[in-house]
Amino acid sequence: MPHDASSPNPPADASLRGRTALVTGAASGIGAACVERLAAAGAAVVAVDRDEAGLKRFDQLPAVEPLACDLADLDGITDLPAAVDILVNNAGVQHVAPIEEFPTERFDLILALMLQSPFRLIRHVLPHMYAGGWGRVVNVSSAHGLRASAYKSAYVSAKHGLEGLSKVVALEGAAHGVTSNCVNPAYVRTPLVEKQIADQAAAHGIEESEVVNEVMLAPVAVKRLIEPGEVADLVAFLCGPSSASITGAAYTMDGGWTAH
Repeated sequence: MPHDASSPNPPADASLRGRTALVTGAASGIGAACVERLAAAGAAVVAVDRDEAGLKRFDQLPAVEPLACDLADLDGITDLPAAVDILVNNAGVQHVAPIEEFPTERFDLILALMLQSPFRLIRHVLPHMYAGGWGRVVNVSSAHGLRASAYKSAYVSAKHGLEGLSKVVALEGAAHGVTSNCVNPAYVRTPLVEKQIADQAAAHGIEESEVVNEVMLAPVAVKRLIEPGEVADLVAFLCGPSSASITGAAYTMDGGWTAH
């Protein structure tokens, strides 16, 4: 049950009270879990997603401000709030196809949403963070930010780029009290993962029922999908008081995928 950050009985850590967070891709999956977790830690949260109907899930959370926005419209990003202490770049889409069949317009969209948009958002909020001498940028990357998989050229390219961007922000922001890190989960139980099962089946020539075990869980030692709340807990840690010296890092939550 998500905690109401306006409650007179905040969680014991309440470490983010007085901070404002902006979370993208907030209407479902990892993004929604991050919104609820950061609000539970006392933050006021701007929940951004193009899915206006999906954002209604936060109607009963006074600490959350839903804001409908298509982040692929890069010029519209400057209309989002800039007075943000915590930025969680999470929005993403997937497309599974061999490179020679990959639609160029889909490749461009994924790079715009998952790399250019985070850059513009970071650029938009850094002046406020610098002025306050404190800020946290958390980029929801992926095991695919560290490893490649066939048929995911756009997604892998965007996540690898996000890793580099995050490290540059870490180097530039350190003197201003700003940290920047990536979280790198394997497959998480989200609508994004569920939607790609049919595409994976077609690309690999197997039944949909075989995709989870034979494709998604094949490279990992821990044979289960990750729950969104687990990722949100790691995000909250990277925003909290114990993470001040953690920056430029990629935190794997991949069930042992990158241990190979």
